[in-house]
Amino acid sequence: MTTLIAGLQNSVLVIESSSKSGGWKTFESLKGSHPQSIAFDLLNPSRAYCGTFGDGLWKTDNGGQTWDSIGKNEISTSNITSVSVSPLKEGKKDGISKVYVGTEPSALYVSSNGGESWERMNDLNKLESSKSWSFPPRPWTHHVRWIEPDVNNLDYVFVAIEAGALVQSRDGGRTWIDRVKQGPYDTHTLATHKKASKRLYSAAGDGYFESFDYGESWNSQTKGLGHHYLVGLAVDSANPQNVIVSASLTAQQAHSRENANSLVYRRSMSDEKWNAVSKGFPESNGTIISILASNPNSAGEFYAINNRGIFSSTDSGVSWTSLDIPWSKEYLLQHPFSLAVRKE
Repeated sequence: MTTLIAGLQNSVLVIESSSKSGGWKTFESLKGSHPQSIAFDLLNPSRAYCGTFGDGLWKTDNGGQTWDSIGKNEISTSNITSVSVSPLKEGKKDGISKVYVGTEPSALYVSSNGGESWERMNDLNKLESSKSWSFPPRPWTHHVRWIEPDVNNLDYVFVAIEAGALVQSRDGGRTWIDRVKQGPYDTHTLATHKKASKRLYSAAGDGYFESFDYGESWNSQTKGLGHHYLVGLAVDSANPQNVIVSASLTAQQAHSRENANSLVYRRSMSDEKWNAVSKGFPESNGTIISILASNPNSAGEFYAINNRGIFSSTDSGVSWTSLDIPWSKEYLLQHPFSLAVRKE
């Protein structure tokens, strides 16, 4: 069974595949919240976390059927902008995942016991670059946009500040290495890959970037990429050369419902340049920028969500189909912010 949990603008949508009918069933939860980030715990298949803007952090242990509010007494704000769970076991604590939470204003918290307690990683805010962090729509503040625990090394974690820096820790968040000059400034999504040690993929407001040495140096591979404001990114779980991104010409076209215009690009091992993907997707005009995800347990399987619906690909992003699920008029007006995938 495949389960998707999508963070819409005002609620969480859980979508489950049905082995009997071959279709999908859906239900909505956390109505009235503003989900920003959702992450499954791959070591505990029924567990997931959801960060909301203004309504704090939530946890489910039954695949999204019900949610419990957690961390209120230890996380200093209810503005949770990013959540991530390490896919690796933490040392002797067999089966226990390390959970990271980022907030606005920028702060990072870590839990090693399933969210029962949290510790703030204070040294993040002592970085030299922190003096210039600023989120353009609210320039007086900034936030942790993305947290990427390395899929190959438990102690390595990468944090993207919106806007101003992509930084990293090599000791689980206790000490930090600041941004490098040639690296991405405004990373929205970052990925690592279990078959590509030291490789980082960044979809950023300032373009597409890759590193092959854990962020010590970067290059921008943009051949064929006609739009350079990027938000979504996903990498084929079986092939680190197959990458998809969502892109627009400007931030306004990416996020504004009135001016929305976006599309998805794909790059593969057989083609060094990016190619726009159209088969199965709605037209670019009127489409808010897509949030992308790969299925961690199925080769070539991708998912995308935007205001027009949820779409899937089983051929590594070449062609797409719309999931046959109810999609209300209300959803057409909403900006989705997150998408998590689990397959049992």
